[in-house]
Amino acid sequence: MLSIGLTGGIAAGKSLVAAKLAELGAVLIDADALAREVVAPGTAGLAEVVEAFGPELLLADGSLDRPALAAKIFADGTLRQRLNQIVHPLVRARAAELKRAAGPESIVVQDIPLLVETGQGPGFHLVLVVDVPVELQLARMQETRGLDGPAAQERIAAQASRAERIAAADLVIDNSGPAEATLATVAALWQDRLLPFAENLAAGRRAARSGPPILVPEDPSWPAQAARLSARIMAGLAGAAQTGEVLGVDHIGSTSVPGLAAKDVIDLQLRVESLAAADALAAGLAAAGFPVVPGDWADTPKAFDPDPAHWRKRLHGNSDPGRAVNLHVRVSGSAGADYALAFRDWLRADSAARAEYLAEKRRVAALHASDPGTAGYAEAKEPWFTEVAEPALEAWKTRSGWQPPRV
Repeated sequence: MLSIGLTGGIAAGKSLVAAKLAELGAVLIDADALAREVVAPGTAGLAEVVEAFGPELLLADGSLDRPALAAKIFADGTLRQRLNQIVHPLVRARAAELKRAAGPESIVVQDIPLLVETGQGPGFHLVLVVDVPVELQLARMQETRGLDGPAAQERIAAQASRAERIAAADLVIDNSGPAEATLATVAALWQDRLLPFAENLAAGRRAARSGPPILVPEDPSWPAQAARLSARIMAGLAGAAQTGEVLGVDHIGSTSVPGLAAKDVIDLQLRVESLAAADALAAGLAAAGFPVVPGDWADTPKAFDPDPAHWRKRLHGNSDPGRAVNLHVRVSGSAGADYALAFRDWLRADSAARAEYLAEKRRVAALHASDPGTAGYAEAKEPWFTEVAEPALEAWKTRSGWQPPRV
């Protein structure tokens, strides 16, 4: 099941996007609708709200006077927090119930206005944010909801900022233009990314990759992307993290080094207590969108530790066709895990080493520019790692006193 979190600021047009996704075939779970359901007449939720905010919030028919409640909570952050403490757990429980009822090959979209504020992003395979400038939000609220300027600003201020929402997004849908343009964007997203992602998840396979090694300039968003992916992995393995089987996720490889051109592939390292633990985690990683890539994988042994056993790992990839990820699962403290971290930190600290590595990457990429894949490129770099990088890295570690992270 592909799980999508959909959010956006008030009056950004989230409902337009949600309706289009439902039309295309998504199972839509609307948090606003559930928020009404859990405080409907006769519910325990309504009784708790009345107890907290007073019986004057009940209309003659026994239903909740929502405008009166809104006026209270938007004027007082403490009251808003109290309402959220009552309603949010009930909404999440009902949403989880509806999600379980969806089929395993479904694309489930949860429309959650406060997704960012409540920290739910890591629980989804993707977070989509519908975005418009604040000025357009204000204009729409005044035009369509009859709010004056101060009231509209008050509601915007009660939510996460535009920058915070964009930072939490895997994909931003611009809804500042004509509705037709937004709907076309959503339809293309469904066809090109969401459907293949769901199919890959159901099949337990990595998204297909092809083509030669192409180096692109540094993308300033790579670290933020890596952080979101890491949080998603840790959320999917929360139980294992609590028992100590999972010890952390690291952003490694060229995309983790500022100023370095790279293939647009995020490399992550999941540190675990043993390879047996790595194998036990495979199903959880696949469910989180990172299925295992079959094979007996190992990094190339280095002179300082030539034992092949110390370089064994498991390799996982991302089922999302819109974001290539290599997830290297290594035993914490092993030669392979420590080398990945040391190499990253060396390149971050040493501009000359960074420049030399970039020159080698460009040379080898040019040699393999017509390859059908990247295996030849990776193999051709190994002599540089052995002859140049390894002795220089060891010397840097001695000079700097570098030590691997302690568990």
